[in-house]
Amino acid sequence: MGEGKKKSGRAPPIQEKNGGNAEEEGPAPEDSHKCCACRFPLVIALLQLLLGVGITAVAFLMLTISPSLQARETPHWAGVIMCLVSLLGFLLYCVTYLPDEKTSMQFIAKLVYFLLCTVGLVISVLVLAFSGHHYAQTRGFNCLEVGPDCVCTLDHEDPIARTFTYEEVSDCEEVTVTLKLYFVIQLILNLAQALVCALGAFVMWKHRYQVFFAGLQMRPRSTQHWQKV
Repeated sequence: MGEGKKKSGRAPPIQEKNGGNAEEEGPAPEDSHKCCACRFPLVIALLQLLLGVGITAVAFLMLTISPSLQARETPHWAGVIMCLVSLLGFLLYCVTYLPDEKTSMQFIAKLVYFLLCTVGLVISVLVLAFSGHHYAQTRGFNCLEVGPDCVCTLDHEDPIARTFTYEEVSDCEEVTVTLKLYFVIQLILNLAQALVCALGAFVMWKHRYQVFFAGLQMRPRSTQHWQKV
């Protein structure tokens, strides 16, 4: 009987020990669902890099049609700027995260990335306006080959109509068809880039300022209650 009591007395500590191990091992499955690719701003920075490279590549392809194309018609500058913004996003991803921006490097990187995303949004909208305007022009072109150049007018019956000369163009179809296609591609890429920049700026702003106090006192001073907005 005495031995039975000793055995029964030892059983509860063993159960408590096993229960403690179960509680310690519980949070492990939650950590297994975490992935580095889901961290902000890795995905957004990667999209910005791909779009920036695509815009730059299409712009240089447009220059192969005619060297007389102006900078607003070949917006390679917009793609280069977006590549720089994406590199800052990768740098921000590598900065060690501390709550409430306890490191100056983290705060400066977030602020500069937010500002550059805003600038990228404005630049993308500007490129959209330029590309849309030139696409509308090329749709109404009437082009003729004049030596090594291609001369286009909006109204061939108007003797004083504005003319557009594209130098070193062997075939005017490169202007009326290929160049017009490139303008459409620029419209699509820059529209996507504008959306990504807006998303990056919004998420960065929300991450920093999503919760703040309005300062409205709802109860007497003895029992203060601050309302979150």
